[in-house]
This record gives sequence, C-alpha cells and structure tokens, in this order.
Amino acid sequence: MLKRLLLASALCAAAATQALAQTPVKIGVLNDRSGVYADISGEGSVAAARMAVEDFKAAEKGLKVEIVAADHQNKPDVGASIARQWYDRDGVDAIFDVPTSSVALAINQVTREKNKAFINSGAGTADLTGPQCSPNTVHWTYDTVALGNGTGGAMVKRGGSTWFFLTADYAFGQALQRDTTEVVVRNGGKVIGAVKTPFPTADFSSFLLQAQGSGAKVIGLANAGGDTINAIKQAAEFGITEGGQAIAGLLIFSSDIHALTPKVAQGLVLTEPFYWDLNDATRSFSDRFAKQAGGKKPTAVQAGVYAGVIHYLKAVEALKSASDGGKVVAKMKDLPTDDPLFGKGTIRPDGRKIHDMYLFEVKKPAESKGPWDLYKTLATIPGADAFRPLNQGNCPLVNKS
Repeated sequence: MLKRLLLASALCAAAATQALAQTPVKIGVLNDRSGVYADISGEGSVAAARMAVEDFKAAEKGLKVEIVAADHQNKPDVGASIARQWYDRDGVDAIFDVPTSSVALAINQVTREKNKAFINSGAGTADLTGPQCSPNTVHWTYDTVALGNGTGGAMVKRGGSTWFFLTADYAFGQALQRDTTEVVVRNGGKVIGAVKTPFPTADFSSFLLQAQGSGAKVIGLANAGGDTINAIKQAAEFGITEGGQAIAGLLIFSSDIHALTPKVAQGLVLTEPFYWDLNDATRSFSDRFAKQAGGKKPTAVQAGVYAGVIHYLKAVEALKSASDGGKVVAKMKDLPTDDPLFGKGTIRPDGRKIHDMYLFEVKKPAESKGPWDLYKTLATIPGADAFRPLNQGNCPLVNKS
C-alpha cells in the first residue's frame, strides 16, 4: 500500500511539474471585424491563428496558447486603447494582424512602450520598417513599397506613362501614393494629378470624373478593401476602361476580386504575396481554411497571420518564454522563416519579412473554372527586388556604416 501511495504521489508530482512547465502564451488578433477590411482580415484571421497553433502542435511543445480578438473599428485611438488594456490588464504577449496603417502605427508605438511583440500582417505602410521601425515589430505580409514596385512598375512598362491617383486620406493611402509615385517616376512615367478621398467612402463618382477628365493613361487606386471594390465597380459603370484608361488596383486581395467577379475585374493587374492556388501547399491549407470560413479562401492577410503565428511560436519555444517581446522578436529575426504558405525567408534587422511577391492578372470569365479561380500569374518578383533595400528606409535600428 505504501509503495502505491508513493507511486501515486510521484505521478501527481510529475503531472504538476509538467503543468508548471507549460509556457503560457496569449495572442491578440486585432483587426477590422465589421467594416471595409473585415473580409480581408476579420474572423478569418482569427481562424488562421488557431490553425497555426494547431499545426505547430503548441501543446506538445510545452506552450499553452490562448487567442483573443477585438475590433479596432479602423480608429487609431480605439486600437491603442485595446492594446493597452490587453498588455496591462489581460496579459496579452503579442498582437497580430492590424489592418489600417494609422492603427498599426499606433499599436507599433504602444507595443514598444510595453516591450511586447507586434507581428503585423494587415497594414501596408512601409514606415513600419522605415522611420517608425521598432525592435518589437515584424512587418510580415506586404507593404506599400512592394506594391508600388510590382503593380506600378508593371503598368509603366505596359505603356502606362501618365498617372492620376485616387488616394484614401489616411496613412496607408498617402504612403501607397508616395511609394508608387517613386516607382512610376523612376521608370520614366509621370504623375499628372491626384485627389484625396474620404476613408471610408461609398461614392467615388466625382473623384473618378476628375481622373477621367485628366486624360491620364492609368488611374491608380491607392486604397483597399471595400473602397477599392466600390471604386472599380463605379469605374466600370462610367466606362473608364472602355475609354482607353487603365485602372491600377494598388492593393487588391482575392476576396475583393471574388466580390467584384472576373466579369467586372477581368484584365486587372495586381500584386500579392500569396494566392490560394499557387501550389499544393497553399491549396491544401486553403481547403482546410475554407471549411472553417464558410467556403471562403484565405486572403494574403489571413495567410500572413497564420505564418506569422507559427514563426512567433518557434521563437517563444526556443526562449521558453513570451514575456519579453523584444527578445522574442530578436529571436524571430535570428531564426530563418519557413512555412507552407510563403516558403523560406528571413526577417531583416528593420523588421521587414522578406519573401517573393507575385504579379497577377485577373482572368476573363471564360478562363475561370470556378468562383475562386481568379488569377493567372504574370511574374514572380524575388523578395530582394520587391521590398525596399535595407539601407534606404531610414530605420534607426539599421547601421548604415
């Protein structure tokens, strides 16, 4: 009997030790869950984060991961308030996603103050790895420089030598216009006009008429999500492309094209870092994702959340702690990245994740074999060519000597 009691006691002690050995990790997915960016991020990003935890087998590796989510309503003050509450009161270790660049810049600052980790997938501004770079932030999926290099460069080479911008009047739109303008001019093109549009807005008619009247060969849409969908639909109603002008959607996701349909969006050239039908690995993930998302395929932002969570957990596993966000991000930079959606890559000292980008063209209706068969690949842009060179971003973390 004594031996049995001793054995039971030993087993209980072992179980208790094992329980104590579990490293707690709390992840917050912060995004637009009800507005113009809900389809590209929203609940789909939460599903992607959960899939990453499951695929990483976090529990088997000693990590006890909890995921929480909130809606920042595309407002920097709301996002910053949620971040502070999460970090100060709720024990969140890292924030993921955060579309809307103005909100992302606010979260970037709060995260640095609190020494937590911020892995951004949804925002576009390249300032996150430029003047506003932080030792606590990784910018995972795309940025305004890569979009400009991809779509902007391609359109100029196709003869789009003059541009007129419709620019969402907040940080992302302004950065996208700035970075695309640089590419257009570098390739011999010229910007002949621009107009700032309210964010968000449903009526683009007056802005499109200004662009149409400019005679520019390309109308560049420096916006995203619901704004891009509305602008393209209304451009079609005005017969802009039939009149000889091209529409350049500078940030478009597969969910946008699915909503527009190839009938409306056919021939549109765009740049993305991910497409569900790229290869066997992306198709396998996307089929699993669709089962949790009502049949929807994942966007690049949602794919970025998945891949970012996996790499973050690798760093936490190596450190056996998530408490010091700066150390976790430093470890993320030390470790090479490798996941089924973006392949092998690296994270630079400025926090920029490097991987290939893709230049796509929207298929004609006759070419599309189903509701999500949207793109044909025009070119693969190596990460080294897509993103801004490390020494040109004015990031204080980068030694330029």
